[in-house]
Amino acid sequence: MFKLTATALACALSLGIASLAQAADPILIKFSHVVAENTPKGQGAVMFKKLVEERLPGKVEVQVYPNSSLFGDGKEMEALLLGDVQLIAPSLAKFEHYSKGVQVFDLPFLFDDIQAVDRFQQSDAGQKLLSSMEDKNITGLAYWHNGMKQLSANKELREPKDARGLKFRVQASAVLDEQFKALRANPRKMSFAEVYQGLQTGVVNGAENPYSNIYSQKMHEVQKHITESDHGLLDYMLITNTKFWDGLPEDVRTELDQIIDEVTVEVNKQADDLNQKAKQDILAAGTTEILVLTPEERAKWREAMKPVWSKFENDIGADLIKAAEEANKAQ
Repeated sequence: MFKLTATALACALSLGIASLAQAADPILIKFSHVVAENTPKGQGAVMFKKLVEERLPGKVEVQVYPNSSLFGDGKEMEALLLGDVQLIAPSLAKFEHYSKGVQVFDLPFLFDDIQAVDRFQQSDAGQKLLSSMEDKNITGLAYWHNGMKQLSANKELREPKDARGLKFRVQASAVLDEQFKALRANPRKMSFAEVYQGLQTGVVNGAENPYSNIYSQKMHEVQKHITESDHGLLDYMLITNTKFWDGLPEDVRTELDQIIDEVTVEVNKQADDLNQKAKQDILAAGTTEILVLTPEERAKWREAMKPVWSKFENDIGADLIKAAEEANKAQ
């Protein structure tokens, strides 16, 4: 009887110690993304990890997986919903199946510049979009800039007619499909990790990206021309699994919110600097000509693409489009 009691006591103590050790394990946050670390999103992920581990030592551990090293474009959202990752920052073009309103960010020539984007994202209308997918287990935490998009191709794109017949890589977005169809070009959906090879082999002839993406993925090596069109936005929404986020201890969640706010300010400051540096690096490489449109030329592109707005007005909402347009007026 004594031997049995002693054995039972030893097992109980062993289980108790194991439970305490398990309880002391830090909360693991896996942050997966598809771009290089020398991009705005890549730098934001690194900064987030650094600040979390400085301020929540032993409580939270962050693992960052850049360059599609854990999940690629097509799988990261599913992974988040399954709880296989806890943070991702997809481009705003990826949310059309979860919130039609977020498609407003894909409309071509809606925003005059990144300052207008800032004003809209910080407005009530922009902030409401962050929480518009919580019924689908997705919580938006912040908007992160990557920048305004430029057109690239192996021919000079000075007027809309120059794009006719070309195959452009697009993200999986109905708005972006229609944008290129409006130019009588051919959109081709392709994951980000495949774009360089697609351009190199001629599967696609052109693409649209901010300068930092073009340079970090070496697209300038396989594209002879870039048109500085600033025709659209490639920003990200930092998102998490709602059940995971709501299940965090309140003090941890409050600190993470504060860190995300700080990182967002820094990412958005750095985005323009990174894009300007990437532009200069592309010019220095000497492989690609950058064409700067005149105001008249840019107006022609805007006129050619603007019919896309009316096609998606019912889905997005006329009021939301109007609120975004109003953000072009400096307060």
